[in-house]
Formats: sequence, C-alpha cells, structure tokens
Amino acid sequence: MDKVINKHLYNCTGFDWDEGNTTKNWLKHKVTPSECEQVFFNQPLVVQDDLKHSKNEYRYYALGQTDLKRTLFVAFTVLNNLIRVISAREMSRKERRAYNNEQKNT
Repeated sequence: MDKVINKHLYNCTGFDWDEGNTTKNWLKHKVTPSECEQVFFNQPLVVQDDLKHSKNEYRYYALGQTDLKRTLFVAFTVLNNLIRVISAREMSRKERRAYNNEQKNT
C-alpha cells in the first residue's frame, strides 16, 4: 500500500456516512454500511489511488471482503480523519482476479 494512502488510513478514527450514498449503495447494489466498514478490518485489503476521480479531493478504492466473505469494491475518500464511503458494489471479474492474486501473496 502506498505510503500516503497508508498514512491517511492509519490516522482514521471512524466512518462518516452520507445518507445519500448509504441509500444509493443499498438500492443499486444491496451493500450495507456495515459491510463497507468490515472491508477495512479484514485481510487482505487492497487499497489504491483512484486518480480518475480525484479532481476535487483525494479518492481511493479498496478491494476487500466482509465478515461473510462477500468481496466488495469500495470507493472512498478521507475527510477529517474519517473514511467516507462514496460507493460500494460487488467486485468485477477483473477486480476479483487482482484481489485473489493479492490473497495468494499474503
């Protein structure tokens, strides 16, 4: 994990939930806030810069799994030492391959 990303995550003290994103994630992808949070506490966790969407703020994405082994893609930013989930969904086939490769290396 990149040093800047690692520093941002290391200093986080919790999550900041936006009602619009929470509702959108549930309606579009059936992903709960609790599942999003679980991704950050389970291993392996793959986090990368999301340069394509980082025009107004630093954005990242995480590939990880819930406590029930559901594999999720979570786009997020860090504001005031809180993780703010922007969107969450099931991993794509390509993302799942990358995640599985990471699992083999841990």
